[in-house]
Amino acid sequence: MRGIVKGVSASLQPKWLKNASLIPLSPSCSFCSQIIKSPSLLSLDNTADDWPSEEVGISSTKEISNSNSFDAKILHGRTIAEGIRSRIAREVRRMKESIGQVPGLGVIFVGQRRDSQTYVRNKAIASEEAGIKFKLVTLPENCAGYEICNVIHRFNADPSIHGILVQLPLPQFLLCICPEQHLDVAHILDVVTLEKDVDGFHPLNIANLAMRGMEPLFIPCTPKGCIELLLQSDVEIMGKKAVVIGRSNIVGLPTSLLLQRHHATVTILHPFTSNPQAVAREADILISAAGVPNLVRGNWLKPGAVVVDVGTNPIE
Repeated sequence: MRGIVKGVSASLQPKWLKNASLIPLSPSCSFCSQIIKSPSLLSLDNTADDWPSEEVGISSTKEISNSNSFDAKILHGRTIAEGIRSRIAREVRRMKESIGQVPGLGVIFVGQRRDSQTYVRNKAIASEEAGIKFKLVTLPENCAGYEICNVIHRFNADPSIHGILVQLPLPQFLLCICPEQHLDVAHILDVVTLEKDVDGFHPLNIANLAMRGMEPLFIPCTPKGCIELLLQSDVEIMGKKAVVIGRSNIVGLPTSLLLQRHHATVTILHPFTSNPQAVAREADILISAAGVPNLVRGNWLKPGAVVVDVGTNPIE
């Protein structure tokens, strides 16, 4: 099984991409390194898990510096994002000139959730700015699960669509009726062909994210953005204590997995965590992805902690 999964990346490249020397899929390629700072996960696995001897003690190893060495500063995510989009736009133009095609993104949006509307709108704007084809299919909140799957199948078969995104979370009403149709969220996401799973939620992509020595075809974008924000802001991750608030399949879980791949010591806070304030105060890096406004207070943080707020919460 290991050999099969490891060989997925090359075998699932679409034909037009196999013939294009301009943009290979490997995360370690020069194209990717020109756009983002995040290294390939496989390159991070080269760091051996060599535990120090009892005489030396973990606290004295050179790799783990004092957490008080952090300097407080603002992480300018908007500026970093604009730079990445600008570089992507240049590569898309080169791609169009070279092979006569541009990337295509198909998005499925169910219902009228306000934060999801914002996310979808921002994706449409970013795609337009980068020259990426953007196709949105909107379905009513009371649609049946098979209707979503039908749209996914159309996108799977469309050669002009290279990435498919089902905007999550899906409406609760849909989740209630889906079990009767044997269609839960996992089943719906599994319908997306692996090579077009740009959200990185396919079970194989998540599995490869979790396993050392493996490289997913795609990494969920919000966790990837958090890591890129930290790296481009020169925040050291290796050896640091990272606390992730929230354990959703969309953000919390993959963020914790990705931080672990970057050699942070990771703790997840969830609604059943005892004394979450005390746990949060241990964090060198704290990422809040709970979807609850005003959850993290100043007394949850130690001086110099790096804080990333992932959530978007409408406040009346």
